Amino acid sequence: MPTSALVARCTQRLVDDWRRMRAQADASLGRFLDLCTYGHMIDNVVLIVTGTLHERDVQELLDKCHPLGTFDSMATLAVAQNMRELYRLVLVDTPLAPYFSEHLTHEDLDEMNIEIMRNTLYKAYLDDFAAYCDELGGTTKEVMSELLAFEADRRALNITLNSLGTELTRDDRRKLYSSFGLLYPYGHAELSVAEDFDQIRAAMERVPQYAPLFGRLGYGETGMLDKLLYEEEAR
Repeated sequence: MPTSALVARCTQRLVDDWRRMRAQADASLGRFLDLCTYGHMIDNVVLIVTGTLHERDVQELLDKCHPLGTFDSMATLAVAQNMRELYRLVLVDTPLAPYFSEHLTHEDLDEMNIEIMRNTLYKAYLDDFAAYCDELGGTTKEVMSELLAFEADRRALNITLNSLGTELTRDDRRKLYSSFGLLYPYGHAELSVAEDFDQIRAAMERVPQYAPLFGRLGYGETGMLDKLLYEEEAR
């Protein structure tokens, strides 16, 4: 069996089991399971909008979308020309609407603005997910706090790395960081003003949980960072 076919079958099994569990969930578990899928939904929106920008076939893009993040009006994403149209024509009727509506602009959907949109949506989404887990309390809060904090911190790190040498200002960076995590708020203050990788590294190493991870990197070495972050996420 080709690797792609194996991945497709495993993914479909996950989706089937997920939907079966969602159908039997009570209100609080249902909300939790829905929140788990919103990240896939954001990624799907960005995939289609970016692909359309590069004149890719819409059906080909839809086939690449994660099935846990699909929604009925996804194909019409391709007609939007700016952020406001994207919301008004498509996203207003999706669960992403509350995360999107506060940040509407008439700016064209170029690659920079699409990436800002992705990170803006993720910030609002992760903040909402963390607040809901805090509300639930108990084991859910204990386990999810660590997982969500890592995701928020990783996104803050990547936002900073990807904005080096761009027009994104310090204030723009800070607006994209989540409002929680091990880096919040002092690490965010350092990352927002970092001008090179060594300054980013220094900010990360001040957090005891991340010091060992960066200790495995040679100075000036960034190629292994994604691999180390992936391993930490799996752990």
